[in-house]
Amino acid sequence: MPKDELYTLYDESETTQTRFISFVGEAHRFDLGITVTDRFYGKLLVFNIQSNRYALIGEDDLEEPGYIEHVYGISEAEAAELRDFLHTLF
Repeated sequence: MPKDELYTLYDESETTQTRFISFVGEAHRFDLGITVTDRFYGKLLVFNIQSNRYALIGEDDLEEPGYIEHVYGISEAEAAELRDFLHTLF
């Protein structure tokens, strides 16, 4: 394959719904973008605008020990606040 050619696996456009929300808990302030799309099988694309970290989050991921802490690089207390908010989305 020539150097300037791309091997495209897919190239699709889709209308999505994105919500931007900022809230303050006892441990942390969150500035989030939440994108709903059919692409990720019911999971939400949740991006933390402050830290530039994002993850695909499903209801099952909220129950996975340490997952929220790991993907967003936050403390257990901060993750508990984020987890509580994300539960309201499902």
